[in-house]
Amino acid sequence: MPELPEVETIRRSLNLLTLGQIIQGGEVFLERSLAYPVSGAEFCSQIRGRTVIQWHRRGKYLLAELDRGWLGVHLRMSGQLLWCNPLDSCQKHTRIRLFFQGERELRFVDTRTFGKIWLVENSQPSKVITGLQKLGPEPFSDHFTIEYLAQKLGKSKRCIKTLLLDQGLVAGIGNIYADEILFRSRIQPEAIAANLSLAQIESLRRSILEVLQRAMEEGGTTFKDFLNVMGVNGNYGGVAWVYGRKGEPCRVCSTAIERIKLGGRSTHFCPQCQKYVT
Repeated sequence: MPELPEVETIRRSLNLLTLGQIIQGGEVFLERSLAYPVSGAEFCSQIRGRTVIQWHRRGKYLLAELDRGWLGVHLRMSGQLLWCNPLDSCQKHTRIRLFFQGERELRFVDTRTFGKIWLVENSQPSKVITGLQKLGPEPFSDHFTIEYLAQKLGKSKRCIKTLLLDQGLVAGIGNIYADEILFRSRIQPEAIAANLSLAQIESLRRSILEVLQRAMEEGGTTFKDFLNVMGVNGNYGGVAWVYGRKGEPCRVCSTAIERIKLGGRSTHFCPQCQKYVT
């Protein structure tokens, strides 16, 4: 699933490509990609003529502020937004097309069909996109402080890897970057959150910001599905500390990276650098 760095990469590109542009119309191939009960024809009629004011990101959600209402996008497991020439053949699994000026279009491509698109008529997307209501603070916001993190972790008996994936704790972190963050902070994934010291919590917060920033600089991570809007892979996988590197030597101590299942999720770590603390 695209995480904060991938979604932020898309947001920045869409702001460069579509700001001030009028949506000329659209085409819906799979109506269940729309997140509410409306026909494809109705969606295309409603979206036509609206102008893109600004693309925002909240956690893993993309939110296009329009001159009337909002367009919300959640890519989920395999969704892609691709900026294309309408004359080019549609990619397999293209679900929705939005036509723009200058003979360009934005295609929503989704192999597994879990992704969703909303057209929100009122001025508050969270009233319609209920997932927005459950999100914790953004990692780079003023609300994501040491005090906030220490208070949340201190109340939890869950393992820290599972807790980092909880979007109610902090928005935007998924499986890839949780592993990377825990490596950078030298915390074992199975460590109980409430047992972490203040020094570890400070390291954890710092690592969250550092890993996400580096991943954004690399254009995100492509291990399977992610492409930016121009169809280009993200580069973070080439510099990853542990994720996707089972059996390979740790970049710090040369110990073989291990992989376990934790909460049903594949979890990578270095047994030497991330020694278990009870």
